[in-house]
Amino acid sequence: MRIDVLTIFPDMFAGVVNESILKIAQEKGALDFCAHDLRDWTQDFHRSVDDSPYGGGAGMVMKVDILAAAIEAITALDERKPHVVFMAPVGRPFTQAAAAHYATHERLLLVCGRYEGFDERAFDWADDIVSIGDYVLAGGEVPAMAVIEATVRLLPSVLGNDESALEESFSPENDGLLEHPQYTRPADYRGKQVPEVLLSGNHGAIEQWRKAAARKRTEMHRPELLDD
Repeated sequence: MRIDVLTIFPDMFAGVVNESILKIAQEKGALDFCAHDLRDWTQDFHRSVDDSPYGGGAGMVMKVDILAAAIEAITALDERKPHVVFMAPVGRPFTQAAAAHYATHERLLLVCGRYEGFDERAFDWADDIVSIGDYVLAGGEVPAMAVIEATVRLLPSVLGNDESALEESFSPENDGLLEHPQYTRPADYRGKQVPEVLLSGNHGAIEQWRKAAARKRTEMHRPELLDD
């Protein structure tokens, strides 16, 4: 998969994509990543990517002409057409299902907003608009990082065991519930013991316990998932 990011702060991504899972993905050839500076498509002395909003109001708005020029130029860098995703608070919530859908694409282009957001006409270039939560950040870079990691870890061969993603929280294989509790050594820590069933070697009983525990955990922490 190729992932391009359009941002005014491309250096923000270096530490993220060159560590952990994303570094492994690049080493395995599963990920080709490039961050592009939106200011490279400006034509004025100050390299301006924003301007004051029509109608007045606080803040600045990212310019549609600069965004369009950049998106079209980046799209032309590879014969594979990118799935263009704008990171913006007005977008639909990003979910595990969305990450799985993105993982089926050969190429993504993530567009990061700043200031008061995008000129509304820029969304004509979007295939999707997503948000990572009902709160406002300084820009779309951190959300883009979340989308990248959630997506890339689902690519074949990236995780050490491809089945690791099957029983995780929110996955269809786990009925969209939270993942069951996990334990490891020591079996007894300060009087708090690992559930006996996990030590029994009875795989059928362990599976039943895990399903029940996942539902109980979901009822406690995320009851709205049961409604979904």
